[in-house]
Amino acid sequence: MAAAPSGAEALRRGAALLADAGVPGAAEDARLLLAHALDLPRHHLAAALAAPLPPEALRRFDAALAARAARQPVSQILGRRAFWKHEFRVTRDTLDPRPETEALVEAALAEPFASVLDLGTGTGAILISLLAERPGARGVATDISAAALQVARDNAGRIGVAADFIESDWFARVEGEYDLIVSNPPYIALAEMDHLSPEVREWEPRGALTDEADGLSAYRAIAAGAPLYLRPGGRLLVEIGSTQGRQVAALMQAAGLVQPRILPDLDGRDRVVAARKPT
Repeated sequence: MAAAPSGAEALRRGAALLADAGVPGAAEDARLLLAHALDLPRHHLAAALAAPLPPEALRRFDAALAARAARQPVSQILGRRAFWKHEFRVTRDTLDPRPETEALVEAALAEPFASVLDLGTGTGAILISLLAERPGARGVATDISAAALQVARDNAGRIGVAADFIESDWFARVEGEYDLIVSNPPYIALAEMDHLSPEVREWEPRGALTDEADGLSAYRAIAAGAPLYLRPGGRLLVEIGSTQGRQVAALMQAAGLVQPRILPDLDGRDRVVAARKPT
């Protein structure tokens, strides 16, 4: 019977397997997956590399490698993704929270608010991050996907944030007025879908990625509805694709919102469009 490989041997084999499968960042992904298989924080992995890998950990590592070689995102394999100040559970029913979306959270927190509506919440990462920073604020999240809403509810419960989660097609079941409306809607045009990485195109929910049209359908609906649900002076902030800023700002202005601004992410790309309801 062959001796169990050491953690270091398994790690080298795993990195090579992922590299052969064309996975970008193969070595780092292999480390993350090995730490996951051993149920260790990544920074504790070094101590385990010299020891033989326990059989159950080896089985878990091999299964994780196979999933990653099939281009399943690491976050889905781990079942979690760090965003803002928390870790969020992710599944195939939700978009993977991305660092660039933190630009929207930062912009939202630049002014006070007592109530916030998150349209198309997914994991709930935006709403939960905002409410965790503003104890006492009221939060409502919508999504057309019941499965995504359950993930968001679970995340809110784990992080200790109270909010209402409503299955709704944008504003269809929304009531009341809010100081702040936020959204990271599907904004990828149908013509761009084939150019996405396999991790996104084949593993994330298609309806959260594209409107199957020009990528602006959600912004039309959100801009048209927002004035009815914003308090006077209330703000609308949406994440955008890097080439959509002027078009989305124009939609907001056409709906009667004022002071449109296009804000960058940390890489300097247009990422958020903000506007407000006149006072």
